[in-house]
Amino acid sequence: MAWRYCGNQLKLWRERNGISREQLAAEASYDLETVKSMEQGRRRPSLKVLNAAETLCDARGLLLAATAYLKPERFPSHAKEFVAAEDEAIVLHWYESLLVPGLLQTATYARALMADHCPPLGDDTVDERVAARIERQKKLTRNPPALFGFVIYEAALHTMVGGRTIMKGQLQHLLEVGKLRNVSIQVLPVGRGAHSALAGPFVLIETPDHQHYAYLEGQSSGILYADAERLSVLTQRHGMIRMQALGVEESARFIGTLAEAL
Repeated sequence: MAWRYCGNQLKLWRERNGISREQLAAEASYDLETVKSMEQGRRRPSLKVLNAAETLCDARGLLLAATAYLKPERFPSHAKEFVAAEDEAIVLHWYESLLVPGLLQTATYARALMADHCPPLGDDTVDERVAARIERQKKLTRNPPALFGFVIYEAALHTMVGGRTIMKGQLQHLLEVGKLRNVSIQVLPVGRGAHSALAGPFVLIETPDHQHYAYLEGQSSGILYADAERLSVLTQRHGMIRMQALGVEESARFIGTLAEAL
């Protein structure tokens, strides 16, 4: 809606001042179809186009005022409820099967992951989401501390996101974060993976008022559950997964060995 409104204002200012779309496109160094898409709200009006329109229309800052409302979303819409619950959690248990959990990702790992998004994300969206993901990680060291337990399926440690150098740095980062007294990181070896581990990732959350939630995420969807039946099933699965996983110290040695091999 913000794109549509801003695009419409862009068009109205341009037409009011007798500026053709071709003139605006030339001033902004964009092709005609791109500017048309922005005016119709199909693309986010860029700062470059707004600056060009400001100059051509002498808008006195009125068009540039829209930039505050056009910043990329820091999180996908389906994950916003989860991020809010995560932020207030006093206990969080996270099982991840194919990727390193977001709270444990390095900036380079997160950027490489988002850069491969399909369909492609704009550079500004990638920058905003990487920054938001790193900012979320402050919760790991916040006072009073929350309790974090992570179980990572071994396959996630072999998924070469960004290449060998980035993956090596990511594994070393896991070792450093794992030293925090409120954080435990366990590895579930591939040979021990049962059905409950192969069914996909999930997160269990407890809030300060002892509300319990479970979060499940797919390729383009995410749902935060609070019903007792689903929570019971996932809690049982998580208990089984933790029993099958390596202990914390053994997991650290396992991760260290993988890092040294890269």
